[in-house]
Amino acid sequence: MKRALRIGVIGMLLLGGRSAAAAAQQVHQVRLEMNAGNDEYRFSPSTISAQPGDVLLFKTASGAPHSVVFEPKALSPRARDALNSAMPRRSADLSSPLLTENGAEYRVVVPALPTGAYAFYCLPHRAYDMRGELRIR
Repeated sequence: MKRALRIGVIGMLLLGGRSAAAAAQQVHQVRLEMNAGNDEYRFSPSTISAQPGDVLLFKTASGAPHSVVFEPKALSPRARDALNSAMPRRSADLSSPLLTENGAEYRVVVPALPTGAYAFYCLPHRAYDMRGELRIR
């Protein structure tokens, strides 16, 4: 009986710790938008402060197609591999699939990256300077 009680208490503690970790995870919604009045394409917000384990939810609001491509220039090989591994259904290196319809979503779980800034852009609207930045705290 005591053994069953101990196992139950240990199980509750483990689950409690897991719930605390899950509660710490934050979802950051980023809208991919077009302002038709001035031909402006943007990520909104354009700067996201996050930590490993958080979720980036990119959602196409208007002006599709869009994509999310991380800028490779300043990335270490380790950071590049971590980002590629975190991006499901990649269409190319560091690149999301093309989001062709308004309302389409793309989720990235922030990998274990060193503290710093990671630039990204929308490939179809790069000429319109549609870019953003992920800041790891």
